[in-house]
Amino acid sequence: MKLPKYCVTPTIAIKLETTKNMKNKTLLLSLITGVLISTSSLAQVAKETKGFVKVEAEDFTHQTNVEHRKWYKISKKAIPAIVKDKNDLHYSSASGKAYLEILPDTRVTHDDKLIDGLNFTNQGGKIAVLHYKVKISTPGRYYVWVRAFSTGSEDNGLHVGYDGNWPEHGQRMQWCEGKNTWTWGSSQRTAEVHCGVPKQIYLDINTAGVHEIQFSMREDGFEFDNFILTSDVNYIPQD
Repeated sequence: MKLPKYCVTPTIAIKLETTKNMKNKTLLLSLITGVLISTSSLAQVAKETKGFVKVEAEDFTHQTNVEHRKWYKISKKAIPAIVKDKNDLHYSSASGKAYLEILPDTRVTHDDKLIDGLNFTNQGGKIAVLHYKVKISTPGRYYVWVRAFSTGSEDNGLHVGYDGNWPEHGQRMQWCEGKNTWTWGSSQRTAEVHCGVPKQIYLDINTAGVHEIQFSMREDGFEFDNFILTSDVNYIPQD
């Protein structure tokens, strides 16, 4: 069956292209809608093995709720025009030499105005939601680790959920230590401990199969390199 070059419906236009250097031609879909697709990882599914899976941040399938803030991929070959300081980028030390950042970043210091629902949200799933496909073979509790780069007190918060659910123990991931370097974190900010309580960020995934792991903005300017799901409560990433 010969596919048309363009398939158009009232709400979506998809351009179909074929890669040249593949034995079997692959269709790359570029959605011209409010849903943004990562074409480099379209349909990619990460696989958990023995209670462990590691995923690059830029390997998301798509992102939603991008009316106010959006995740941008940053690498030597991909520096978005929205980036203000092109001399203060961190791709050279990122895994895979690329990372994501939520932009624009309008609350850089504590003195900058906080606008709830725009440059900050304490609720998961509200702004700039990244979607990842992960195949879970061993259901259970998975502790979530994220490798992030923080330069201050207003770019160090994130939320995590799965399958459209944003449980309490996926809310308010927080980084206080490891400023100005890529740092692994898995602590939850609480009213009593603002820098976060260790081992309190986790997802209870009770069924095997392909699940959608999601991350959303807490503070703009957040820089995201990769994440780990592990069933080992004592695991600590070393890189």
